[in-house]
Amino acid sequence: MNTQARLTTLTRVGFATRGLLYLVIAFLVVRAGRAEDPSGALRYLGQGGGKVLLIIMTTGLLAYSLWRLSDAAFNIERHAADRKGAMERVGAAASGVVHLLLAWQAIRLLRGAASAGDGTREGARTALQLPAGGTLIVVAGLILISVGVIQLIKAIKGTFLRHLEPQVAQRVWAQWSGRAGYAARGLVFLISGYSLLKAGFHEKAGEAGGTAQALSWLSSPMDTVVAVGLFAFGLFSLIEARFRILHDVPVDKAARRAGITRA
Repeated sequence: MNTQARLTTLTRVGFATRGLLYLVIAFLVVRAGRAEDPSGALRYLGQGGGKVLLIIMTTGLLAYSLWRLSDAAFNIERHAADRKGAMERVGAAASGVVHLLLAWQAIRLLRGAASAGDGTREGARTALQLPAGGTLIVVAGLILISVGVIQLIKAIKGTFLRHLEPQVAQRVWAQWSGRAGYAARGLVFLISGYSLLKAGFHEKAGEAGGTAQALSWLSSPMDTVVAVGLFAFGLFSLIEARFRILHDVPVDKAARRAGITRA
């Protein structure tokens, strides 16, 4: 198996890892009334599945992060050369960083480190210690709201289907798991972005929140409805793990940029 084939396989493991995290988030809301974000789902899986599962999850998260960052740097998903395409690449970069941080948390869990607190609030607290920290948080909130709007547009237009193999993209189960999933994610991002805006304007890190806080903010039965949507997104991620069209990561180009030559 050559380098590209290995990267493709690992990226598919990454999509499956993302899917498993969202399935767990939805399960915890519906069955246990417990709101968690991807990092909380990772801790839950680590407690139940042990080190072997955490190692697999870490590998998948690292691979997915590499793929997303490569898309941001080299446009491997072939985004349009306009403002929309630029925003999509910025989103890819943000997703890559988020999943890289999740991979680091998985590594810490493997090493027996204590569970971290809420990542969004910790990030807001760190930002507020910087000059113009409140402004930085507001900008982050606006970006998150923009991502939420993009997710909702994807749900309505079904543009996510173009990344699947054509015969699968025509299947009703692929279409509606994706629509429900992106709609639920879009709503969660909108709520999280709003919480960041409040935290930035008021300069209070405690008002910031991620997925877990967004789910907690929703009242019953809306929290269950959104959880079902996140479950659908988990299923769609598993579909992508098998049927997404993946373009090659330009390893040689990246190596040349880094000043590395192959023997």
